[in-house]
Amino acid sequence: MITVDEALAGVLDLFEPLTTETVPLAQSAGRVLAVDAVAKREQPPFASSAMDGYAVKSADLHTGATLQVIGESAAGGGFDGEIRSGQCVRIFTGAPVPAGADRILIQEDTTRDGDTITVTENIDKGPYIRPAGGDFKIGDVISAPRVLRASDIALLASMNIPEVTVRRKPQIALVATGDELVMPGEDPAASQIISSNNFGLKALVEAHGAEGRLLPIARDTPQSLRAVLDLAASADVIVTLGGASVGDHDLVGQVAGDAGLDLSFYKVAMRPGKPLMAGMLKGTPMIGLPGNPVSSMVCGQLFLIPAIRAMLGLGKAAMPRETASLGCNIGPNGPRAHFMRAELALQNGKLTCTPFERQDSSLLSVLARANCLMVRAPNEPARKAGDTVAFIRI
Repeated sequence: MITVDEALAGVLDLFEPLTTETVPLAQSAGRVLAVDAVAKREQPPFASSAMDGYAVKSADLHTGATLQVIGESAAGGGFDGEIRSGQCVRIFTGAPVPAGADRILIQEDTTRDGDTITVTENIDKGPYIRPAGGDFKIGDVISAPRVLRASDIALLASMNIPEVTVRRKPQIALVATGDELVMPGEDPAASQIISSNNFGLKALVEAHGAEGRLLPIARDTPQSLRAVLDLAASADVIVTLGGASVGDHDLVGQVAGDAGLDLSFYKVAMRPGKPLMAGMLKGTPMIGLPGNPVSSMVCGQLFLIPAIRAMLGLGKAAMPRETASLGCNIGPNGPRAHFMRAELALQNGKLTCTPFERQDSSLLSVLARANCLMVRAPNEPARKAGDTVAFIRI
């Protein structure tokens, strides 16, 4: 068996960034920017008012001064003339500052009578003018790669960028295997179970920028598995679920090998998830995940998400690890790295990581309660509550 780090390196060696495509800005949320976006317009495009009030000359302002209102500047409709000494223009937030003005006198610091305003005592000293290009200028760049968030979309729109170049979404074919499986909503026989790994992994990969394709369940015959693998040939990644162990009905390695699989590795010193395999099948990366529901989901977190990020041009790296205080005493670990389902919580202002008591790899209910995986090294000794431990958020 190889280590988790060695397995991840083997998986990531199979992947390179995918090609790009251009999409409308309105459809780009969550996509990965692949080419730098360059501002076509500055913001604000003109000096604008930060407050409601009057555009004035600073030299005219003293207590009791009177100014003639000669016009109005509103958002979308500025004042075309020029302010001279003794004059002002009524102005609203976001409106263009008229020529000749160098300050906004806020309306709270004036009284108005017809077309004349009087400056009151103790006026606010702020200029309240936003300079042209104060936010960004023409030619400013949003650098790739970048996962586009809502705030990025707003910025790109302000830059007058109607479409962006992004990485193509990875297409991931999910192949559940086994005679014991039926799809949700079907009527299982007494010895059958509902297929869950494929649905969980579809949700997982799509939450990280890929598209999951649910293929028909491959039954425990070489012919059935070959037929389903043929359906997956157009995908960017083939992910099999189950069938990669050494039982009489575990056919993935045999059938894929007969089809030309160039195997990178098989079996990893970890739990849950020892029967993990990866390789290249006719030019397409293939990852064989364990059949146990929790094992497949944990391996999805540790290996599939980094693979997706590699395809999206976001680099090749393990999932980030953080540290917290252990929430309870735990015994020594065995010879394999253990990724324990655990719960993160703030206790007395301190981030605490507490593993669940039950860690069986079939317990999806425990996984659903977990918000992190606590990481234990092989042969790690017993730990006490309050010790520092590493975790991966899920």
